[in-house]
Amino acid sequence: MWTGILVLGGLALAFGLGLGIAARYWQADDDSVVEQINSILPQTQCAQCGYPGCRPYAQAIASGEADINQCPPGGESGVKALAELLGREPKPLDTERGETKPPIVAVIDEDRCIGCTLCIQACPVDAIVGASRLMHTVIADECTGCELCLPPCPVDCIDLVERPDDWRWPRPGDSVGDARSLDLQVIDSPEPANGGEDRRNKPRTAVHG
Repeated sequence: MWTGILVLGGLALAFGLGLGIAARYWQADDDSVVEQINSILPQTQCAQCGYPGCRPYAQAIASGEADINQCPPGGESGVKALAELLGREPKPLDTERGETKPPIVAVIDEDRCIGCTLCIQACPVDAIVGASRLMHTVIADECTGCELCLPPCPVDCIDLVERPDDWRWPRPGDSVGDARSLDLQVIDSPEPANGGEDRRNKPRTAVHG
């Protein structure tokens, strides 16, 4: 009797270990596909694809939930790269989700900024620094040009400018040093016009009404 119990217990243990090992290998394969897809996406985290970021979109593509042509920043070249990776036929970019634009970076006009922090809350990559009622600024190396900071700004003090010609979208795993090696230039806000007072780091008066 005890022999039978021990045999059944051993078989159950071996079966469980086998399932656990198989699950780990299958998960690794799934993750590998997701990571390969994610490495092709431009990492703007702009949500134009219908997902909250590039990796969720990559997961949706891998699972068959999303199509490969939903990323405007990636453009037609991105669609072709995804098609080649996944062994699918390329298709036109879904322009209803937006148009492909050259790489851009946000710039905050310090003379108009009131320090409301709404753009900081909207930025998906923490590329905007500042504090309440103090001037905000954009870390150019970190900004992906997603444009999500524009709608919440109540005073329209954020502009978008094109990146240098030799700039490329950052890839997953790029460090800050890697980004700086691309010779990016931090774009400063313009000096106050007409000899106005430089209000850098001075409290801003909130706009009411």
